[in-house]
Amino acid sequence: MSRVCQLTGTKANNGMAVSHSHIRTKKLQQANLQQRRLWWAEGNKWIKIRITTRALKTIQKKGLGTYAKSLGIDLNKI
Repeated sequence: MSRVCQLTGTKANNGMAVSHSHIRTKKLQQANLQQRRLWWAEGNKWIKIRITTRALKTIQKKGLGTYAKSLGIDLNKI
């Protein structure tokens, strides 16, 4: 299972870890993914989804159905 948000498509970011002596080493900044079971009111069912915490905050504000529609995602396929 890849570390990608199923709604937004957010994935890891390449970055550098910089030490006190300014030695730079590569690191990955992973997305904060959570496995959640969310109620989809329009479809009248539960959806099990792997989602970022940022997308969870947006779902709490807008609602799952309207947020997925704005992203162009069909929740029936998830």
